[in-house]
Formats: sequence, structure tokens, C-alpha cells
Amino acid sequence: MTWALSLVGAGLVLFVLRDVFHTLWHPTRHGGLSRLVMRAVWRLWARPGATVRRVSLAGPTGMMTVVAIWSLLVAVGCALMYWPHMPGDFSYSSGLTPTSHAGPLDALYVSLVTLATLGLGDIVPTSGWLRVLAPIEALVGFALLSATVAWILGVYPALARRRALALRLSHLRRSRATARALDTDGSAALIDALATAFATVTVDFLQYAESYYFYDGEEHISLPAQLPYATRLAAQAAQARHPDVRVAGAALRTALDDLAGVLDARFLRTGGAPEGVFAAYAADHGRGRSSEGGGDPSASRGS
Repeated sequence: MTWALSLVGAGLVLFVLRDVFHTLWHPTRHGGLSRLVMRAVWRLWARPGATVRRVSLAGPTGMMTVVAIWSLLVAVGCALMYWPHMPGDFSYSSGLTPTSHAGPLDALYVSLVTLATLGLGDIVPTSGWLRVLAPIEALVGFALLSATVAWILGVYPALARRRALALRLSHLRRSRATARALDTDGSAALIDALATAFATVTVDFLQYAESYYFYDGEEHISLPAQLPYATRLAAQAAQARHPDVRVAGAALRTALDDLAGVLDARFLRTGGAPEGVFAAYAADHGRGRSSEGGGDPSASRGS
């Protein structure tokens, strides 16, 4: 029984560490647990009829929930390794009766104190391998804290890049540039820069898949709302007389196709054409697709 609980506890800790690795440090993977939690929180908070304020909290709430579950599972896993050895392999401070503080809750208490690196010292392991386990758990707790900070510092710049691209597309759409005006050297450079920005956003979705579950708010900074215009812009560039504009348009079209492929493979599962994927993306984020690629820039999701 003792070793069975220890093996289960070690398995929980290893499961969490694997999920953290795939979520934060693997360049193109997303941890299974974190993906399920983020998706569940998104489905719960972004249901039809939800207010903008509620939907905008889905992403941050999902990340907080993932970190809380990671921490809890590590604490429970180590508690399962401590519990069978209490009270015999632990030292208790004066005032504590060992036999009265040797239950599962006491083991969880020791684990949480160790994980949080508080080091209260009222219940301390004394046997060889438990004395090694305690500082290892403290190191895992410190690593979880550091990983959380790194996660935040990675996700929010990715969101800023996505919203900046949407805003740039909104500027172009509102300028009402004609197809003739796009047939210039400057337009070729502009469209090529858009293709590069879309490639960056595609990589962001691969490396920070949880960024998908963040709602962008106003339409002019919402990528789902601006994608129809980007698609139309690529089609206009492909028909331009200027060869550089046509090449840039082809690059933009390819970048859009790559983005659609990542969105469909990792989040939407429609199996359709890029335009259908973008429509599903807009619907999932509360955006109705229109022929103009977005309406009033100040419009937002209805409450």
C-alpha cells in the first residue's frame, strides 16, 4: 500500500511536469491538460449571449485555472508520497501530537507548505529519501512560479501582435484604397509586410495555443473580424498589373492559408476551405462574417 500510494503520487507529479513542458517549452505542442482546461473555460464563458466583459475574462481565467490545477496536482502527488510515512519518518514541533497529525490532510498541509517554499518547520521529514523529496518539491514549486511568469510574458506579446495586425487591416479597410491604388511599389511592400505579420501570428498560435482563447474586444482590433478583408486584399493583389504586387499577393494568400490550416487543425476541426475556417473562427469569437470584413470599428460583442 505504501509503495502504491508513492507510485501514484510520483505519477501525478510527472504528469504535471510533462504538461508544463509541452505547454510552455515545446515549440509546437500544447499540453493535454492545459488544452482541455482552456477549451472548457472558453466554452463555459463564451457561450452565446455572454457579455463582452465575461468573454474577455475567459483567457485569463483559463490560464489561472491551469496554473491552479498544476499546483494542486503536484501538492496532492507529493502528499501521497508523504502520507504513508507519517508520523514515523517525520519530526514534529513541540505542541503537536504526532499521532493526531498523521492523516491525509496533514500530509497535504506539509506538501503545500513545501511547494510554496514557506518552510514553517512544524512538521519536517527525517528519513533519507523524504528529506530529498521535500527540497525537490520546493524546486518544482519555484519552477511553476517561474513558468507562470514566463507564460504570461509570452502570451501577452503574442496577443499584442495579433491585435496590431487586425488594427493595421482595419486602417487599410477604412482608407477604402482602390485596386488601382494598390498597383504600386509601395503597395507591394505593404502587402508583403502583411504576409510577414500573418506568418508571425501563425507561429504565435503554434507556440502559444492558449492565445486563441483570448477575446480581442472591439472589432477594429479583432483578427477574426478583419480576416475577410485580408482575404479580399490578397485576391485584389493577385489580379494587379504590377508583378511585385502579384508576388506579394501570392505570399499573403499563402500566409492566410497557413493560418487557416493551423486554426483548423488545432482548434476548429471544420475540414473546410480557408474561408470556411475563418468564418468558423469568427463565429467562435462572436463575430458574424460580412462581405465588408467588419462593420463599425467601434462595434463590439453584444451583451
